[in-house]
Formats: sequence, C-alpha cells, structure tokens
Amino acid sequence: MSSAIDLHGAAHVERYLETNGEDGYHWRNGTTILILFTTGRKSGEQRSHALIYREFEGAYLVVASKGGTPEPPAWFVNLTADPNVEVQIKGDRFRATARVATPAEKPARWAAMTEVWPDYDEYTKKTDREIPVVILERV
Repeated sequence: MSSAIDLHGAAHVERYLETNGEDGYHWRNGTTILILFTTGRKSGEQRSHALIYREFEGAYLVVASKGGTPEPPAWFVNLTADPNVEVQIKGDRFRATARVATPAEKPARWAAMTEVWPDYDEYTKKTDREIPVVILERV
C-alpha cells in the first residue's frame, strides 16, 4: 500500500477518512492536510477535498489556488454559494463557516501559507485571478 504522501484528490480523501488522518494528515514538504466538505451548488451533494491548511489565530486557513489556473477550484465556488461547511482534521470533524480573508487580513495569512507551501507565490504569476485565502471558523 502506497503512502498518502503520493495520493491526490479522491484517493487522498478516502485514505485520510479511512484512517482518521493517520495516513494523509502529513503530506509533502512538511505540510498538513485537512478535509473540507462543501455542498455542491448545483447538485446539492456533499463534496470533499484534501487541502493544505494552517492554523492561524484560532481559525484554519486554506488557499483557493488550483495551481494558478484562471478558474477557481470548484470547492471555492461551492463555499461562496454556501459558506456552511464541515472540516475534518485528523479524527476531529466539525462544522465551520468559510469566508474569504479581507484585503487587510490577507497579507499575514498569505505569508503564513506560503511559508508552508512556497509554490502559492508561483501560482499567482500564472493567473490574473486574485487567489483567495479562505478562513474556516469553527461553529
């Protein structure tokens, strides 16, 4: 069985959930992963995504980069339609509210995220889209 460090997408989510993050929480380059559950804005179905995150001032940060593509990730579009999400960090699953960091909040939060995943800065060079930092606040 390969390590979750080699997994992406649905396979990563599945392994993480099966093991309560025992396999999948720690990922590449020392990053840590949470699972974000959103509601599909068209389907109404629950969607799950493995995302690099960082704790910051009592909340959790994720970046809606999609590798610097012109369009945002589907999970971001879904949570802008419905900011009521669920988050799982290891075995702890909880409800949260998602919001985009304000222009005043973003610089410190962006710096915290690029500290753990420097490629985010490279992604900004690939797109004209503003790459948002999303703040997940436990309900």
